[in-house]
Amino acid sequence: MITSAMLAGGAALGGLSRGAAAQVKDMDMWYWGEQELPGLQKYVNDSVARYKAANVKPMLQDTAVVISQFQTAAAAGNAPDVQYLWNGVYHMESVWLGYLRGLKNLIKPDVLEASNPTLLSHFGGDIYRTGWYPLPMFWCYNKTLFEKAGLDPEAPPKTWDELLVACDKLKSSGVEALGGGIQDGYWSEWYITHSLPQQLDSFSEAVELFIGDRDFREPKYHEHWVKLEELKKKGYLNKDMSSLELYPGIDLVVAGKLGIGQSIGTRLPADSKATNGKIGYMTMPVFGKGKLAATPVVDVQGLGISKDAEDPAAAAAFLEFLQSPDQLKAFWEATSWLPSNTTFDAGVIQDPSVRGLWQNWGLKPNISNVTNLVPGQFYERAAIPTGQQIVAGSMTGEQAGELAANTAKEWKDFNPDMVENYRKWAKDLASPT
Repeated sequence: MITSAMLAGGAALGGLSRGAAAQVKDMDMWYWGEQELPGLQKYVNDSVARYKAANVKPMLQDTAVVISQFQTAAAAGNAPDVQYLWNGVYHMESVWLGYLRGLKNLIKPDVLEASNPTLLSHFGGDIYRTGWYPLPMFWCYNKTLFEKAGLDPEAPPKTWDELLVACDKLKSSGVEALGGGIQDGYWSEWYITHSLPQQLDSFSEAVELFIGDRDFREPKYHEHWVKLEELKKKGYLNKDMSSLELYPGIDLVVAGKLGIGQSIGTRLPADSKATNGKIGYMTMPVFGKGKLAATPVVDVQGLGISKDAEDPAAAAAFLEFLQSPDQLKAFWEATSWLPSNTTFDAGVIQDPSVRGLWQNWGLKPNISNVTNLVPGQFYERAAIPTGQQIVAGSMTGEQAGELAANTAKEWKDFNPDMVENYRKWAKDLASPT
């Protein structure tokens, strides 16, 4: 998950008298991100120093309090003007509690759309975040290992059958074919991110699954776990997968010890540099028949305006400032990573892999991370342990579907109010992307 931080500040408008300047109100903003994107803190500090319409003070928060501290402050009427927001249910719960303002009447429509707030930021006909920076999620592979196995490094597998052929060739060449590290559970979550949408026509359908209105015991809704079981039975998963955590598992691909894994965009610049451009990326090879199959996944971190903002229009002006061309360029220069804004000029990107990722993931139709829709109970009791147990050989794909169905039903029975909020949200998630 991600954290938030608090920006508070007030600055006099340039050219105002001392008396007029004293009337300018400070703005608070809590933000997070330095933890996953080094350089973000410098960018924020430089941005608030550059901003002349208000005095904004930044405060970086720890990951563990991103959600809880904001909600505690909002409940007491002391929330910051501008708040960092994770995607999906991680900010939507605050929407349902009345802690966030809708942005459609505050942010210019073209600016809001270009920021790429994602479909998961919509509820009740309004939008509650601007996009800030993207997290493309993809299957990565080592091009050098592909070449040694007789595979075309520029034509990764697109279908499940092609993936099985590639895994067999990689295994025959003397390297482990596919996997990573699943001990901490996040690989299991990411696997659902890429695989479940293959059988979905919209994220509304996913919501209905997670809240028990649809049934994971239906074969198409647990086929992704059956496919993971197939990889396990064929011996294509790395043998130490259950004893490794997520990021050390990705390191195996970079080190040339594993052919195929899962990764995120913020790792690509360093991983590409470490391998001299030999880390490739692809969507998960297709096995499903849903409309979302083979669509790139791009999660997006964002910013919103709290109900306690003393001057919502001023807070909106600051968010628009962060989306300006000069600020988008400054973001890139401070972090060596992309802002989520679709107007960003990718010509500044030197690494062909990073440029291609932006053009093929960020600028083309994409979907959000489907696991951002799951209730916390489902995440802990179904999303994480299913993958872990299948990889360990102690659960079948069909049994995973049974566990998911039972978990969804249990949550539904004990959370009728939340179920209704999810059903309303599903209406805003009914479009395919």
